[in-house]
Amino acid sequence: MNKGKTVQGRLVLKGRVQGVGYRYFVLRKAGDFDVVGFVRNLPDGSVEVVAEGAEPEVKRFFEEVKKGPASAYVREAREEWLPPTGAYWDFRVRY
Repeated sequence: MNKGKTVQGRLVLKGRVQGVGYRYFVLRKAGDFDVVGFVRNLPDGSVEVVAEGAEPEVKRFFEEVKKGPASAYVREAREEWLPPTGAYWDFRVRY
């Protein structure tokens, strides 16, 4: 496990990211990292990923998530860094 201060990262991905298995790609990737949080589709056609964990771990997770599944095309990825809330126990898809 990577040490580092605990952070919350929010990533909003735009492009061809809905209807291409993106949320389940993110869910599978989360299993490779020590992060908790969620992924969900937003009404504007983008995908939101919120993750908490050690800063290096969340940053590595976001780098992987930005690549997306082969069927997706990420045109824009906007990151936001916030204080952790401790509100998440696992990583899941929200609807």
